[in-house]
Amino acid sequence: MKMKRVIISGALLAVAAATILIVHGCKKSQSYTFETATVQKGSITNTVTATGTLEAITSVVVGTQVSGIVEKLYVDFNSHVKKGQILAELDKVALNSQVAQALATLESAKAETEYEQSNFERSKALYDKNLIAQADYDLAKFNSEKSKASLKNAKGSYDKAVVNLKYATIYAPIDGVVMNRAVDEGQTVAANFNTPEIFTIAQDLTQMQVEADIDESDIGQVKVGQRVEFGVDAFPDDKFAGTVMQIRLSPKTTSNVVTYTVIINAQNPDQKLLPGMTADIVIYVEETADVLVIPYKAVKFTPEANYLARIGKEMMTKGGLPGTPSGAGSRPQGMPSGQMPGGSTSPAGNKMPTMVWVKENESIHAVPVVLGSNDGNNIEVKSGLKEGDQVVTKMTGASAKDRKKQMATNPFMPRRPGSVTKTKTTTKS
Repeated sequence: MKMKRVIISGALLAVAAATILIVHGCKKSQSYTFETATVQKGSITNTVTATGTLEAITSVVVGTQVSGIVEKLYVDFNSHVKKGQILAELDKVALNSQVAQALATLESAKAETEYEQSNFERSKALYDKNLIAQADYDLAKFNSEKSKASLKNAKGSYDKAVVNLKYATIYAPIDGVVMNRAVDEGQTVAANFNTPEIFTIAQDLTQMQVEADIDESDIGQVKVGQRVEFGVDAFPDDKFAGTVMQIRLSPKTTSNVVTYTVIINAQNPDQKLLPGMTADIVIYVEETADVLVIPYKAVKFTPEANYLARIGKEMMTKGGLPGTPSGAGSRPQGMPSGQMPGGSTSPAGNKMPTMVWVKENESIHAVPVVLGSNDGNNIEVKSGLKEGDQVVTKMTGASAKDRKKQMATNPFMPRRPGSVTKTKTTTKS
């Protein structure tokens, strides 16, 4: 009976000792769970968005240089016109009268010039024979020159009257479509202070342009030749393509917001797009396709401090990082001496390469990489990784609840009859 009590006491001591060792081991060794992402081929795209207004590439405002009553209109809104085609005519009664008056003045000036020229020639002949005084000769010469000037003046007035008469007939300056008609028949137009608008003609509506206002914070990324996509409310399911053609240097300031006008060409073969429509544009300022990409958060990931401390200890004792072959050195390939993984500056002050952490088997190690462009979510990897590598994006330490579950797997711990033991796979470091 005494022997039985001794055996039972020894078994209890063994269980207690094993439990103490396991608990001590759990406190000493921290378990981690790593979240990873696969290095794969993808694309990086960065865009600038804005709104703009559709306009015809070339539009001409047709007016009149003479005043008068609009007598006849030959075209209307949306009329297709050819260069030289008659668009409208003004009343020509007054203009014809001006031409007639100018012609009469011209003919009178011609007659006067002929008379004064003949008088001068006679006076000159008499003066050469000393038959008239110098004053008479000078007067004849003056009258002759004055009549010539009057003739030129009358000729100019006549030409002007003829031109004004021609201006009463308004012709199309280009081939195009009448976008606007600003007058009606019988309306009086006055051209005393400015040229009144009669028509607005767009040259070719199969070629349009978008005038977009780009914020000053984005204008530095926009370049001539970049691809553009835009949509309009009239066709919500359609996307239209364009190209950046011009970046105007003149700024516009509205409510302390500075913008620059960017001109974008747009093909309009079906003529769906109309002048004045509002376009929501997307300018593709950067496009990189078929490159290795990783999540941007993988670049920002740094292991916990105690994990880095343990790696440092292993580097000094084992001569390499966990997961690297023994004897591979005390730092990852390509890492400058004195640099610790996850840091930013070595003790020696050397500029450090960008590091990401790669998971191999049950451990992770730092790898220096050369990065390219990013879109905020993904980033291009130019070198340092290969397709299929697993980069770490997050690590989570085992919670107290998880440690209790680990302790529950101890075969020496007593269990209730009929209970089932569940296990959780974690990575220990």
